[in-house]
Amino acid sequence: MGIVQLIISFILIFNIILSLTIVFLERKNATSTWAWVMVLTFIPIAGFILYLIFGRKLSNKTIFTWDTKSKLGVKTAVQQQLREIENKEFRVHDPHMHQYEDLFYLHLRNDDAIFSQDNDVTVFTDGNRKFNSLIEDIEKAENHIHLLYYIMRSDQLGRRLADVLMKKAKEGIEVRVLYDDMGSRKFSRRLIREMRRAGAEVEGFFPPLIPKLNFKINHRNHRKLVIIDGKIGYIGGFNIGDEYLGVDKRFGYWRDTHLRIIGSAVKHMQTRFILDWNQASRNDIEYDDKYYAAQSAGKVGMQIVSSGPDSDWEQIKHGYIKMIMSAKDYVFIQTPYFIPDESLLDALRIASLSGVDVRIMIPNKPDHPFVYWATYSYIGELLEAGATVYIYQKGFLHAKMIVVDSKIASVGTANIDVRSFRLNFEVNAFLYNETLAEMLVDEFEKDMEHVSQLTYALYKKRTKWIRFKESIARLISPIL
Repeated sequence: MGIVQLIISFILIFNIILSLTIVFLERKNATSTWAWVMVLTFIPIAGFILYLIFGRKLSNKTIFTWDTKSKLGVKTAVQQQLREIENKEFRVHDPHMHQYEDLFYLHLRNDDAIFSQDNDVTVFTDGNRKFNSLIEDIEKAENHIHLLYYIMRSDQLGRRLADVLMKKAKEGIEVRVLYDDMGSRKFSRRLIREMRRAGAEVEGFFPPLIPKLNFKINHRNHRKLVIIDGKIGYIGGFNIGDEYLGVDKRFGYWRDTHLRIIGSAVKHMQTRFILDWNQASRNDIEYDDKYYAAQSAGKVGMQIVSSGPDSDWEQIKHGYIKMIMSAKDYVFIQTPYFIPDESLLDALRIASLSGVDVRIMIPNKPDHPFVYWATYSYIGELLEAGATVYIYQKGFLHAKMIVVDSKIASVGTANIDVRSFRLNFEVNAFLYNETLAEMLVDEFEKDMEHVSQLTYALYKKRTKWIRFKESIARLISPIL
């Protein structure tokens, strides 16, 4: 046997062993497993390297270890709310929300997401308004500023934000900035050093042990949270960069959805930030009442729900499915990417076939080509089931929003895709308030002035080249 045959035999045996490991030990989702087996089969050596970087399961034993929940009495509060729901004793200010007690219960059990109903919420759909408000609140900070973003850039907006953070740090305000190492790879290290010299603490989430070689690159902290003085919280889809102000010619106007929250929900946003911070930093944040100074401010019911590869449950996806299955009249969805797994696709398909008005709005301008073509592949199935699909034409649609029957809604960081459900660290606000839900519907309807409708007849006319790209993108969609 020649040396070439020996090498080929070794590669084949190695691939078989690795494939068996993936199937029997990793116990991944079946579609993801098959996708990786195909990658290993068709690109043996490179496929193994790709698997090391993008395919390994993340251990959940050493990620978030701070006992905040015990110190805050979170577990006790969760158990109390669970018992009240089970015993039909749960009190909801808005009687129309009693029908969603099973959704409260789901998030309580799966994510310790305490239900609060004393929140005031402001909705932002424009980057300039959102960042003007955020910077104004930061300038008024009296104790601490906690900031987490997936993408941070060192452009004009990034510099403007950094300047105000450094100013507050020099005043003696606690400033902590947490960024995702992958998403913020263009965040200037010089600016980071400048911020640290000014007194701000700045950390990256999952930084590589070896420069330029990060085996955790596939697990990204996609969350966007800001907590100011423990009283004001921001959550939603906007990152830090000039494109989010609509000044990038490639994307044009940037349409997103973000929330400013005052009320008890800010406590749960704070806990989420501290857990993430303590994972990334050696300077742990210890419990202090000053971080939990939130006060009642309104009547909006809310749960702050997190999900990530550290959990056995796909909490946000489960919440989406529960919302969709509860719909009687309509489901409105805005998402930049639409790559659902079979469970969520079935939920939408069943809702549409049952007479529920399912409307999905996606962007016309792709920021990730493979994801864009995979989106079109899945959208076709819902068109066939009777759903209505709109293509946003004004610029780039980045909003992650679901609203059901003008009663409940979700706004946050999770897209309708497998990456958000299984690979990224995400956080969403699940909202229970008719006034706020109707406000989000109004924004959806305003956006309909800038859309074209993708009908099933138009979809069937797409070229063979487009169909080919859709097929390839769909084939690898479980690992995108």
